[in-house]
Amino acid sequence: MAGENENRAAFEVQAGYCDAMDAPVTARVSRALGRVLMRDTRVGCRVLDWAGEPVADALVLRLVGGLHALHRSGGDDDVSRVFSGEVGDAARVDRLLAGVVARNDETLLPWLDGPPQTNEAARSAGLMTGLLHVAGRFGLCIEVLEIGSSAGLNLLIGRMAFDLGGVRVGPAGSPLLIAPEWRGAPPPAVEVTVTQARGVDIAPVDVADPEAAARLQGYVWVDAGERQARLDTAIAMVRAQPVDLMRGDAADWVEARLAEPQPAGVTRVLMHSVVWQYVSPEGRARIRAAMAAAGARATAERPVAWVMMEPNRDLHRHEVRVQCWPGEQPMALVALTHAHGAWVEGLTPPYETRDYVMRRGAYERD
Repeated sequence: MAGENENRAAFEVQAGYCDAMDAPVTARVSRALGRVLMRDTRVGCRVLDWAGEPVADALVLRLVGGLHALHRSGGDDDVSRVFSGEVGDAARVDRLLAGVVARNDETLLPWLDGPPQTNEAARSAGLMTGLLHVAGRFGLCIEVLEIGSSAGLNLLIGRMAFDLGGVRVGPAGSPLLIAPEWRGAPPPAVEVTVTQARGVDIAPVDVADPEAAARLQGYVWVDAGERQARLDTAIAMVRAQPVDLMRGDAADWVEARLAEPQPAGVTRVLMHSVVWQYVSPEGRARIRAAMAAAGARATAERPVAWVMMEPNRDLHRHEVRVQCWPGEQPMALVALTHAHGAWVEGLTPPYETRDYVMRRGAYERD
């Protein structure tokens, strides 16, 4: 169990991550909070007496998200002076944030109740790379089933436009263009038609609710202007045409969806990004079994595929893996990608073929 020293130290740990990701304002805020939080506020008491694992629990990012949301709403001039970068002197930032926390204690307290929930639409670059490999194999329409959909922004994948190493896919008039820095071999230059996209999440975010949308926006660091603009556009797209997203258990939902009749000429694809670590070992085993059973039933007219973008924490990058049925080949590693989709690196055959395995570290090993 952590104590006050460990809980304060988590703020410096998070600041180091922010430094590495070129987020100086968020780093400055994190360091200041680690210095100024005291037990004279309920927020300070709760943070300093945090009984869990402060880094694994993303304790710092919970509070930083609340402060960023306060800045975005214009709710406190002093927090906006810090988040805008107007004030950068450490001593003055400390004074301002101490006052901000004291004045907004009740507003900030609920932000500590749960971990940050983000939904980065640019991750769809890795997922679309995988779908291009599936379409290159089967050349059919695609039905997407996504687990861990959060706010459902990646369910817009058939409505986004993409430029992936010069391979253009998606509607040309889309308000959201996903164009990561491309490295390595381009993906298959084929058309992808997403006929249906459905998703599930244990705690879905309804971005039609202004409060829920503001929470989602608050978790995107103030330094990441491009990410914020992309999120705002994706939220507007969901509000204009809602996605098919439901609340439920991932394993239950996958088993039910795979049991439904599959139209001829459509490839049914299970898709997910940075989700596998949050599914219980039992749930992962059930999903694997359901996919193996669906794969055994798959035919050339009704193929099945699995596309995932999941972290390789040993190498600090994410893997895009694809498996297709009918067929006996294990998952193929077709690309590597940045956690937020800033870059994608296409790989060339022969692809590494094995099932995805979570690495040792903060998460359980499969």
